[in-house]
Amino acid sequence: MSAGVRVMVVDDHPMWREGVARDLTEAGHLVVATSGEGRQAVRVAAAARPDLVVLDLQLPDVSGVEVIRGLRAALPEVRVLMLSASGEPQSVLDAVKAGATGYLVKSAAPAEFLDAVRRTAAGEPVFTPGLAGLVLGEYRRLAAGPPAGSGYDEAPRLTERETEVLRLVAKGLSYKQIAERLGVSHRTVQNHVQNTLGKLQLHNRVELTRYAIERGLDD
Repeated sequence: MSAGVRVMVVDDHPMWREGVARDLTEAGHLVVATSGEGRQAVRVAAAARPDLVVLDLQLPDVSGVEVIRGLRAALPEVRVLMLSASGEPQSVLDAVKAGATGYLVKSAAPAEFLDAVRRTAAGEPVFTPGLAGLVLGEYRRLAAGPPAGSGYDEAPRLTERETEVLRLVAKGLSYKQIAERLGVSHRTVQNHVQNTLGKLQLHNRVELTRYAIERGLDD
């Protein structure tokens, strides 16, 4: 992004945290805050209002997954890029289900990391090579819905407006942009998204986007 991204860095290792912040600054991004603890990170983020949080999975007080949930509750539009030493499949899936947009292992090259920052800030799910297939497979499983004969409709019924909002989410529009496009309030859009998540038994916007893409709603 040409204007740079407002980034917060959360990692409990000072040298690593400072190094990441320095790389971001040199690349033209604005590091608005740093933190070494999860609970503090959520409080600081609410005041600093970053566009993107670069977050370690392992923190001394709470897990990165809990931090993601706190960040998403405080700042629904914030993007979260996990930068972790762990590439365990369950760690990746737990982070994504909690609301992370991307997941990169710490062995990634600096250029790969900076590219991931740019793409994640734009709302594009970004994953370390080898992990993308894992996540996509999970989304496909979720999108497939309950098995035939389970007693549930395979395709939950969405209202016309919910489907319209879902299409716009799949195209990458923010809640604010969707509200302006449809001539409704930001809160109304949030309500439609929450209702849709409930009907589809999904957990967050990233899962919702994948669901829509799997069904061609982003065309």
